[in-house]
Amino acid sequence: AMLSRNPRYPSPGWGILSPMTPQPTAAQRIPRRPLDAVDRALVELLATDGRMPNAELARRVGIAESTCAGRVKALREGGVVLAIRAEVDLAALGRPMEAMVALRFTGHARESMDSFRDRVASIPGVVAAYHVAGADDFLVHISGATANDLRDLVLDHLTSVEGVAHAQTSLIFERVRGRRPLG
Repeated sequence: AMLSRNPRYPSPGWGILSPMTPQPTAAQRIPRRPLDAVDRALVELLATDGRMPNAELARRVGIAESTCAGRVKALREGGVVLAIRAEVDLAALGRPMEAMVALRFTGHARESMDSFRDRVASIPGVVAAYHVAGADDFLVHISGATANDLRDLVLDHLTSVEGVAHAQTSLIFERVRGRRPLG
């Protein structure tokens, strides 16, 4: 995946990944080497602030800027850093209602699971979907302007899918992002 150059952060080789940039397949990725403490620190900083300039990343982990740029490139090409994305305020976009929908399918045929997984991301109002183990098969994070919008999304696009046996919708009151997702 190539990074776009961002004039605001002119460091060599660093910018913002476009969400439309195709990600390398497992076969295209450079084989991973074990991550050391510097790599882990870089990943944690990028997970906290993906727009952090290369010079700041290098300063915080105590390495040269050129070394930092090379390590970040290796982390991208090795499939450790998959993308840099903006976290948006759904309420500011007119979608203040959020819910998590647990879906349970009648069977577990791979074709049904794969078909739903491939289709769910394109449903308007779907923020994210997770294929999970346990009593439920998928957790689908949705958003809408009103409770009626959420209901319509669930009824028209989720429970109407062939094979869905049960859906349970839980409203999200507040989202708290982990400060230390890597430990």
